[in-house]
Amino acid sequence: MIDLEILGNELLAGKSVSRREAIDLYKMPLKALCSKSDEIRKHFCSTGFDLCTIINGKSGKCSENCVFCAQSVSYHTGIAEYPLLSVEEIVAQAKLNEEQGVLRYSIVTSCKYLCDREVEIMCQAVRRIQKETRISVCVSFGLLKVDQYRKLKEAGVTRIHNNLETSRRFFHKICTTHTYDEKIVAIRAAQKAGLSVCSGGIVGLGETPEDRIDLALALRELGIKSVPINILNPIPGTPLAENTRLTSEDIRRIVAVYRFILPDAAIRLAGGRGLLADKGKSCFASGANAAISGVMLTTDGISIATDKAMLNELGYELKRDHE
Repeated sequence: MIDLEILGNELLAGKSVSRREAIDLYKMPLKALCSKSDEIRKHFCSTGFDLCTIINGKSGKCSENCVFCAQSVSYHTGIAEYPLLSVEEIVAQAKLNEEQGVLRYSIVTSCKYLCDREVEIMCQAVRRIQKETRISVCVSFGLLKVDQYRKLKEAGVTRIHNNLETSRRFFHKICTTHTYDEKIVAIRAAQKAGLSVCSGGIVGLGETPEDRIDLALALRELGIKSVPINILNPIPGTPLAENTRLTSEDIRRIVAVYRFILPDAAIRLAGGRGLLADKGKSCFASGANAAISGVMLTTDGISIATDKAMLNELGYELKRDHE
């Protein structure tokens, strides 16, 4: 068994954690693990905290069969369905978020990928946002190609989002309408276009601790510096509706181990954070240093005002990560 203190200190000196060490870390006493993880977070990231918001720019009728998702056309979940929002609606929401102190705003669409015509409409929206606000723009438009990413970057997008979701081993249990490799190709295309990438996954799908570790290692290999951790919110009508929810202790352990594997990344609590009794507060003392605030895509979230008050209490400073 590893020595937590020695490994933590080696990490501070520049060592990378191996897969075997990460598996051993997962078995460490929670209190000690989280304490060391928070020390690592402070060393590499100081008190900066990246708080972002998202807008559901196109809802439902997605062709993909991701088993966790309320927006898949394969399942009947009763969510609101609508086509791509207008430029005016997306710009108005960006302004509203900026007024509340948010520094990063992400436009998310339900689809395998946007077509060229839709990408151009979103470029118009981003150009307006860039002209009329100071908020940073991230987009999650599916599996785009490098020329589409270049157009978005030229319009003012600074980051794209594309979750790997889980490990390569477990991915086929989660989705069969696109592949793990297709996701990696899209991520590399965005990086080639000069965009930073936000990519993480969902925990509570039925994966093993090793799957969670392998996801983090894959993200490290891709050079990802913004890593959302979504907690499965079992949605009636989806195949995972009866999955057992992970506990707060489970999430703290995952966050802490991710901090060891990805020491200088923004580890971001994302969807499902509202399921935690403390709204993620204990995770923000266990290695996490970013979050999605406000309304999620199809579920309620935590208000921006509530999050800002909590972060102030914890001594964090709102700051864009890795820009």
